[in-house]
Amino acid sequence: MDVPHSQVFFPSTLPELFSAWSRYPNSVPFAGGTELLWGQGKPMLTLPLNILSLDKLAELHHITRTERYLEIGAMVKIDEIINLGKTVPEVLRQTLSGIAGPQLRNIATIGGNICHASRRMDASAPMIALDARYELRTAQGTRWISASRFSAFSSPLVFNSQELFTRIRIPLEQWDYSTYKKFESPYIGIESGGVAIFLMRVQKNILTDIRMVFAERAILRDKNSESFLAGKRLPLDRKEVLHYVGLWKTYLSAIELNGELIKAKLLNFIESTITELS
Repeated sequence: MDVPHSQVFFPSTLPELFSAWSRYPNSVPFAGGTELLWGQGKPMLTLPLNILSLDKLAELHHITRTERYLEIGAMVKIDEIINLGKTVPEVLRQTLSGIAGPQLRNIATIGGNICHASRRMDASAPMIALDARYELRTAQGTRWISASRFSAFSSPLVFNSQELFTRIRIPLEQWDYSTYKKFESPYIGIESGGVAIFLMRVQKNILTDIRMVFAERAILRDKNSESFLAGKRLPLDRKEVLHYVGLWKTYLSAIELNGELIKAKLLNFIESTITELS
């Protein structure tokens, strides 16, 4: 018996896409294809029966900037964002530059990185730390959702039936201190052990806002430790530093990460970063 051939649709408008999706509900949206083709080393690729290519949807390739926001379409390639230079918040540009090599970054899309079905990829951490919002579209309408809420779903590619990730809105706020750290996985075949983002805002030597986000299989962010430091005067004293690190130790004690080594490295990063403020 012959195996049915895959059908690939190339809609040029969103109404065309949702029309095809309605006729073939099992269709899979296809962006850069890096996740779908990952690990397939055979001459014949295994593909879904029906594919909705997003490549010809012009509005998903747009990048716009206002005084307050940077908006990026879901189909924009990762290297395109890096090449925008200082238009992009530094911590996001650093994170994207740490993803694989230029050949993959010229293929992979920002939407595909954020919508990875099995775990939280690198871009999720800075998007949450920067309070980004995501646009989700259906045939009936549009809604916006915060990056932190988006990451709470177990399968973010499609939230409701036939809902498509289309755009990212990133606030262009000033941060007095930002740093990024990528942890390599201790296991062969796993691309990354996670990404940590640390942001800080100061007014008259007072910490007004502090954020520490870690993305691995899930998103980790301890709001208790952030609340503890908010309003503290710089430089921090040793007691405040130890208490902050202790809050993170307590938080991580109930979390299962990709090996205890990653947890130890994360705690070391948190301690060394906050110690710089003491």
